[in-house]
Amino acid sequence: MKMIVPIACLWIAGASAGFVSGAAPAATPAADGFRLAAFRTDVTVPLGHRCMGVLPRKAERIADPLYAIGFVLLGPDRPIVVACIDWCEIRNRAYDQWRDALAEAAGTDRRRVLISSLHQHDAPVVDGEAEELLASVGLAGELFDVRFHEDAVRRTATALRDSLQDARRVTHLGVGQARVEQIASNRRVVHPGDRVDFDRYSASGGNEFHRNADDGLIDPWLKTLSFWDGEEPLLALHVYATHPMSYYGRGEVSSDFVGLARDRRQRDDFRVTQIYGTGCSGDITAGKYNDGSVAARLVLADRLYQGMKAAWHATRRTPLERIDFRTTTFDLEFHEDAEFEPAALEQTLQDADASVTARILAAMGLASRRRQARGQAIDLPCVDFGPAQLIVLPGEAFVGYQLMAQQQRPDSFVVTLGYGECWTGYIPTDAAFAERFNHDWRWVGPGAEARIRAALERVLAP
Repeated sequence: MKMIVPIACLWIAGASAGFVSGAAPAATPAADGFRLAAFRTDVTVPLGHRCMGVLPRKAERIADPLYAIGFVLLGPDRPIVVACIDWCEIRNRAYDQWRDALAEAAGTDRRRVLISSLHQHDAPVVDGEAEELLASVGLAGELFDVRFHEDAVRRTATALRDSLQDARRVTHLGVGQARVEQIASNRRVVHPGDRVDFDRYSASGGNEFHRNADDGLIDPWLKTLSFWDGEEPLLALHVYATHPMSYYGRGEVSSDFVGLARDRRQRDDFRVTQIYGTGCSGDITAGKYNDGSVAARLVLADRLYQGMKAAWHATRRTPLERIDFRTTTFDLEFHEDAEFEPAALEQTLQDADASVTARILAAMGLASRRRQARGQAIDLPCVDFGPAQLIVLPGEAFVGYQLMAQQQRPDSFVVTLGYGECWTGYIPTDAAFAERFNHDWRWVGPGAEARIRAALERVLAP
């Protein structure tokens, strides 16, 4: 697969936009300064819907609702939209559909809409072209309910548009972080005989070996960005890197422990909108600290909630004087194995004797292959507030990419959302590729690290 190389980083600030190689002028407040509008929509799937794209047991009951929660930043330039959604993944055409709809509602363009899935597994995967491919072989609705999806997008766009009428003045930005105890652990463990494997999954805590292995490489910090009108807080965005699963696949629909922690934090003060986003956590789970029990979900939720509270108490406010927006594009090689070639994927999709799971995976792979054939690269946006930056990386990027972003700006407060455009599935680092990380949810091939590093350098350069 040929790499798509951007001509240059696209900088957008003030009233100007274009391909330039230098820094853009800062966007400074208009006469009435910056404003913020928050929105929230219930996007719970209907009973009978499939979750995680391939779970065999479809939704039988709603354990707790799923939400799309976000905000719009208004100022002298075009609006910027940020939304975190309690879905497993939003991919390809569906990701474009979400961004286009929210952009139209906010009066901006797709590049300035940052969408991140939280990646709970008892929640849907949506991919428009993949669903069409499945429908063409008699499997319509097996991936997701198209009518429900369109309604969820429409209702969220309406909620965004309505929220603009109540936009509040923003004078200050808050940054705070706190160490989260006993949630995150890396999938990677070293077995006896120095054999390395990535087999510590989300509920591995019941296994003595996985429970006793050290945490491995994680980012222990929960980071909180907040927006204030003077001394009055308006909104807090919390981001932490871990797979957000305690247990799944039992017929429930759930926002899992991360949603429970967020909603508990919301109940502390309904005047302050609380948003939670998942960081880069393709290789991070609660596996060391979670045995998959119902009780463990509540314990993990409390630990995350305590981290949110601690980050809030550690928050430092500074006047919000500028908001810059920068974006660039990059592409990644497709999976290197022959079974991921278009002809092989097409054969699996057409094979009536293949499992439904295999055919769903093949359809998603084909949709991504067709995307690349059209030359559609991945966007990497950055909202630069001066003392803090907010970026979104694609898919199940490993935590090393989040740490890499922080290393680009060690003097600043870099907040990294994962699970943006999700066609990629897992995105291992070079080290993980070298240790033979593989999975049927990895659609990318080796070489990702250099391309992502270069893209981060373009958008995070001060």
